[in-house]
Amino acid sequence: MEKLSNPQKTIEMIKKYEFAFQKKFGQNFLTSPAIPKKIVTQSGFNKSYGVLEIGAGQGILTEELANTVGKVVSVEIDSDLMECLSKRFGEIDNVKIINQDILETDLEALKNEYFEGLVPAVCANLPYYITTPIIMKLLESKLFSKITVMVQKEVASRLTAKKGEAEYGAITAVCNYYASVKKLCNVPAGAFSPPPKVDSSVVMFTIYDTPPVNPANVKLFFDVIKGAFANRRKMFSNSFNSCLNLPFTKEEICDMLNNVGLKATVRGEEMDIYDFARISDYISSRQNNIT
Repeated sequence: MEKLSNPQKTIEMIKKYEFAFQKKFGQNFLTSPAIPKKIVTQSGFNKSYGVLEIGAGQGILTEELANTVGKVVSVEIDSDLMECLSKRFGEIDNVKIINQDILETDLEALKNEYFEGLVPAVCANLPYYITTPIIMKLLESKLFSKITVMVQKEVASRLTAKKGEAEYGAITAVCNYYASVKKLCNVPAGAFSPPPKVDSSVVMFTIYDTPPVNPANVKLFFDVIKGAFANRRKMFSNSFNSCLNLPFTKEEICDMLNNVGLKATVRGEEMDIYDFARISDYISSRQNNIT
C-alpha cells in the first residue's frame, strides 16, 4: 500500500482522480505525516480494536488505522472519492469502505456486522459544519468504548472546558454525562489541504460504563441543562422557566436551588452534572407529589 502521508502524495492523488473539493462536505484533507500516527498512538488503539472512521478523505488516517487496529470501517459520504479509496484499500483485508452519510448509518448494525470480537471505537476528522450532530449520535448510541475526533480548536475548548470557565456550556455538560473528555493534541491549519481558516484539535471521549449521575428522569435532566444555558451569563433562576415552561415562580426556583445546595444567584456555567441531576430530581419529586 503506497504511503499517502506527505503533502505531495495527496496532491498527486487528487490530480490523478480529478477530484474536486466539495464545500458542502467541509473537506479538508490531512497531509502532515506526523498527525495520523499521533492520533492513533495517543488514542491507545491496537489490534483488539474495531474502529469506525468517519470521512476517509484520501485515506491517510485510514492507512494508519489499518496498520494498527483489527478492523477499520470507514464511512465516506462523497461518492467521488470511492474510486480512489477502492483502489487503495480494496485488497486490504481489514479495511471496509462504505459510501454513506454517517447520520443515516445504522451504527448498531455496522458494529454487529464488522466488529464482532473487537472493542468498538471511533476515530474521525469531522467536518466542521456538522460536528455536534455527529458527536451526539455517537454518544447517544452507547456502542463505542472511546471516540477520538478532530474538531475546530474552539469547539475542542468547549468540549473539554471545566465548570466556571468561559468556554463551559450545555454541550460540555451533556458530554460529561456520557464520557470523560480530554484534548490529545493541536493540529495547525497547514497540516491540511486545502488549509482551513482555523486550527484544529484532537479530542478523545472515554465512554463511561455507567454515567456519573443517575437522574430519575434523564430527559428532564437534559432539559435542565438546556434551560441553564438558554440565556448565557444570566442567573439560572431567570433563564430556567423561559426554556422549560414549568409552573414555578422565581421564589420557588430560588427555594429549589437552596434545597439542592446552590446559591440563588448561581449561573449555568457555575454548575456541573451533579448539580443538574439534583435539580432534575427535585423537580421530578415535586411533580410526583403534585400528581
